[in-house]
Amino acid sequence: MIRYRLRCDKGHEFETWFRSSADYDGQHDKRLLSCPNCGSGRIEKAPMAPSISQRRAPAPAAKSDAGDAGRQAPAPAARRTLHPVPPEMKKLLEVARQVRRQVTENADYVGPRFAEEARKIHYKESKPRGIYGETSPNEAEALRKEGVEILPLPSLPEDQN
Repeated sequence: MIRYRLRCDKGHEFETWFRSSADYDGQHDKRLLSCPNCGSGRIEKAPMAPSISQRRAPAPAAKSDAGDAGRQAPAPAARRTLHPVPPEMKKLLEVARQVRRQVTENADYVGPRFAEEARKIHYKESKPRGIYGETSPNEAEALRKEGVEILPLPSLPEDQN
């Protein structure tokens, strides 16, 4: 995962996570990014200070009768600075959670067969119904080109845990 600080053409700055720099590039090139404050789709990377982890010196080795001499206690995890979530982002996240909840409660989960099932419904080979599942970005683009109406479920912070 990689975190970028982004800025819209209106000057709003925000941070977001991507699976890789290529993932950011792909979303940026396809104009899939938008500002959570104003909705602008004109997004660029903003300058960002490097994230440097700070570790304390390891604890001195503890000696015991069991022959553990020289073994060191593990160093504590790096300190992290948490920034408060802006109220607008909290509202947006709650709406995204509600959308996700509505879909998962009212549609059929088809897993990795999503593209296949979406086509069957589109071409009236299967009964019309709401479905959700997984598909690759290339397959999702192919569905859109065929005129199959699809909408990605919003990605939530808890999905990354």
